[in-house]
Amino acid sequence: MAKRLRKAVVASTGRVSVRNRDCVGRRGDRRSASSVRLFDILTVNTFLELLACPACRKALAPDWSCPACGARYEAPDGVPNLRVSGDSMTDLVRRFYEESPFPGYPPRDSLSWLRARAERSEFVRLLDQAIPGDARIVEIGCGTGQMSLYLARAERVVIGADLTRGALQLGAAAAKRFGLDRVQFVETDLQHPGLCSGAFDVVYSSGVLHHTPNPRSSFSRIAQLVRPGGIIVLGVYNSFARIPLRLRRVLARWSRYRWIPFDPILHDRRNEPARREAWRRDQYQNPEEHRHTLAEVQKWFDENGIDYMRAYPTALMGEEPGDLFAYASDNWLPEAWLAQLAWIPQLGKEGGLFVTIGQRRQS
Repeated sequence: MAKRLRKAVVASTGRVSVRNRDCVGRRGDRRSASSVRLFDILTVNTFLELLACPACRKALAPDWSCPACGARYEAPDGVPNLRVSGDSMTDLVRRFYEESPFPGYPPRDSLSWLRARAERSEFVRLLDQAIPGDARIVEIGCGTGQMSLYLARAERVVIGADLTRGALQLGAAAAKRFGLDRVQFVETDLQHPGLCSGAFDVVYSSGVLHHTPNPRSSFSRIAQLVRPGGIIVLGVYNSFARIPLRLRRVLARWSRYRWIPFDPILHDRRNEPARREAWRRDQYQNPEEHRHTLAEVQKWFDENGIDYMRAYPTALMGEEPGDLFAYASDNWLPEAWLAQLAWIPQLGKEGGLFVTIGQRRQS
């Protein structure tokens, strides 16, 4: 993808309009080439206009250089490295996931396998239904890219961003195997993201912020990426629903991780040692972990100009799941606390992660 991107942009004359031009710079004169398909030109222009120099936040040239500040970046294996030096804890987390990229791919995978596996989740089905077919999506902390690949349907353009190159290479290889060319994987981090502010219709990040040193500060960075009126979907560990796993972790530590009882994911992966090990490390040995309540996340939203829409699972007692991008009919704090207590048996079996959805204010 990276080579095709450079060739198509250099050869093309057309441009794709963007919602936020702050990241778009002058790319020079271009000449048309009959060998480049219009589809390729539109797609690669769109990818470039969604990315930015992580050092100065300006537009990148097709050769991955920054005309504004002179920085140059590489794109080995088709995955641009738009990451600058981070803090010690960020580097620790990056090295942790380099050892065991998460989640893994089975030996005989396929696009139909990936879609069937994803659609076992009610949340994933509802999310796919809610996102328009022409949306520009960024997944922050995409890992090996399985959600990014799943969402790369219709005319959507998807950027999968992560700080772990090994995981991104797995995602890029899977995209090639599955014949998906509307997804681009990028190595970058939240401290200095190589992504264009205000350019995305949907910003999706699940299972990531609670592994950063300061989740509140990290959220303020990803909130800048969504356009006015766009949607942000955030998944983090819940303070209540995480309790069962924390109890299992006590026993795991006591046994030096030889015995971890009552974990259904480990049980389901008993015949897949690599994926089983990836889950064990991620859930029980992660070097950085935080837990949050719904009220806490709602406060982050308000601080960053994001209107709360709803939570998944629902924070309204007795409400059936529906349109994820529709505002909930109520937002009463006592009911939300009761709902989170009910999440303990509902979510505790798989780690206690809940999702909060919001919309960026127009002004």
